[in-house]
Amino acid sequence: MAGNEGELKKLKIEAYSSIRYDAGDKVDEFFVMFNPPTLSQIYEIEYNEGQAQGTSGSSQSFGKIKPQEYTFEFLIDGTGTTPPPVGAGSDFTDQSAVGEPVDVFAEVANFLALTYEFNGELHRPYYLKVHWGQFVLYCIMKKADVTYTLFKPNGFPLRAKINAAFSQISDDDLRIAREGRNSPDMTHYRQVHDGDQLPLMCFRIYGDMSHYFDVARYNNIIDFRNLETGVRIAFPPLKDLQKLRKDYA
Repeated sequence: MAGNEGELKKLKIEAYSSIRYDAGDKVDEFFVMFNPPTLSQIYEIEYNEGQAQGTSGSSQSFGKIKPQEYTFEFLIDGTGTTPPPVGAGSDFTDQSAVGEPVDVFAEVANFLALTYEFNGELHRPYYLKVHWGQFVLYCIMKKADVTYTLFKPNGFPLRAKINAAFSQISDDDLRIAREGRNSPDMTHYRQVHDGDQLPLMCFRIYGDMSHYFDVARYNNIIDFRNLETGVRIAFPPLKDLQKLRKDYA
């Protein structure tokens, strides 16, 4: 059933450690304080403008369709004159804090930590997923212009406008990542969620439930029927499981 058309939905940005966008790869999320008044969607085609010698014009031959770009501007207000949104992360989560000032500098830092900062383990910034109404965008951030517009007498900012530009991750890149996610020829890691069962997890990776005992042995899992929520399980390449089974035979 469709949601209430009049229901307020805040734009949300989720950060992931992998282009596969698995639930276990989600790092954190950021809610904007106020939804943007506009959202720009840019479509661009790249042409090769090579010109043959002795001709008066270029051929304008097709090169490629470039990834779509999205830009929007949103406001962070630290004056305490507006209520924070529900579930908005960090300083915005406590609804009892209505009327209390928000640390604008800290919220800008939270936004940049998820969207911009370099992650040493990934050797890149996080992959992002932007939700707002009918827009669901798998993307990376290209740039963010932060403008502080109101200050306390001591120089601390009370308002900030962030103009952010995001570049869409191509459908082909997503498809290849998701197909590779279930390849039995590489090691996969899955975090156990409530209700997960090892035989079914094995089926999703290998297409065969019967490998559950070998996976349990590989991970030193004693009670595979009662997996502990939050535990990270390694699913090695199928050839390694087959070798393990022979070694124990």
